[in-house]
Amino acid sequence: MSLLPPLPAPLGLLAELTHRCPLACPYCSNPLDLERRSGELDTATWLRLFEEAAALGVLQLHLSGGEPAARSDLAALVRGASRAGLYTNLITSGIGLDAARLGALAEAGLEHVQLSVQHVRAAEADRIAGLSGAHAKKRVFAGEVGRAGLPLTINAVIHRANIDVVEEFVREAAALGARRIEVAHSQYYGWALKNRAALLPSAEQVAETRATVERLRVELQGTIVIDYVAPDYFGRFPKPCMNGWGRQSLNVTPSGRVLPCHAAETIPGLGFWSVRERPLREIWQESPAFNAFRGTGWMREPCASCPRREVDFGGCRCQALALTGDPRNADPVCMHSPARALITAALEEARRSHEQFAYRRYVPATTKAANPLTAAAEG
Repeated sequence: MSLLPPLPAPLGLLAELTHRCPLACPYCSNPLDLERRSGELDTATWLRLFEEAAALGVLQLHLSGGEPAARSDLAALVRGASRAGLYTNLITSGIGLDAARLGALAEAGLEHVQLSVQHVRAAEADRIAGLSGAHAKKRVFAGEVGRAGLPLTINAVIHRANIDVVEEFVREAAALGARRIEVAHSQYYGWALKNRAALLPSAEQVAETRATVERLRVELQGTIVIDYVAPDYFGRFPKPCMNGWGRQSLNVTPSGRVLPCHAAETIPGLGFWSVRERPLREIWQESPAFNAFRGTGWMREPCASCPRREVDFGGCRCQALALTGDPRNADPVCMHSPARALITAALEEARRSHEQFAYRRYVPATTKAANPLTAAAEG
């Protein structure tokens, strides 16, 4: 029996149905060591998990990947989640979903679609995505979403290669019938951390982007909602990662491990329990990984005595590990962190860098006889 005090229910669950994906985006938050198809949860286990999530109090289910459309059972998963009473949101590249399949998802109970878009110009979009013809397919898919009667959000991950077209992103999203666009600067985990020097924009570009978003919010009020996710590296204080570790949400990997956030598995020594072996409620309440950084008791100085300790919760544990080598340190993004100089050094490195993208893929390009970007869809 658990001796822990009762916890509030998580609000959202991110179900990473698969790491398979036709795209090879260099800012992908998936881990460098992508999980194979052979290790993915089967349909019945996902459906049981959705029932357990609803019973735990989860309200929103985000179906993601990789590309969730790579799962042939996607409609069955949506139907099961809907029957469990979960609000279903599909996060997709739009590749692999035609009108018939999208209609089947809507009939199964899908309630919202988030479509990723890499650029407004096809050639640049396809270069970033690592797939020729991807942008044209996305535009067709956006139209099919509207015809299916589903609300559409456009996800635009912003970085050095597309930060100059933020206004065009917003106007194209409105033209495509989207009700909302998320203009989100790349967060440096997984493949994005590997590509950080090639992705980080300048401080001047970030400031101009923020001003552009504020101007467009006024101009397009009532037409489209613009969400803006600021870049960590240019702030004075860190963001409250996941609104605090193990407080509001959880992730489930393709093979069933339950994580407090996308990158949590990079932290050594944490025990990640699996839905194959334990019920979701037990994992949420008792898992060592979820309890490792809950609350403020784990904090060191300067976080332990900081008046913001229950505002930003010390920032991101995974970022602290990646940059300082210890997840218990203050997030180096914070102006009070002794390691803040690491952020300054990263920005300077990016300013001088002419690095090319290392594309997301399962295996090194040298092992493939064909185009290495096609490896992203394999496994």
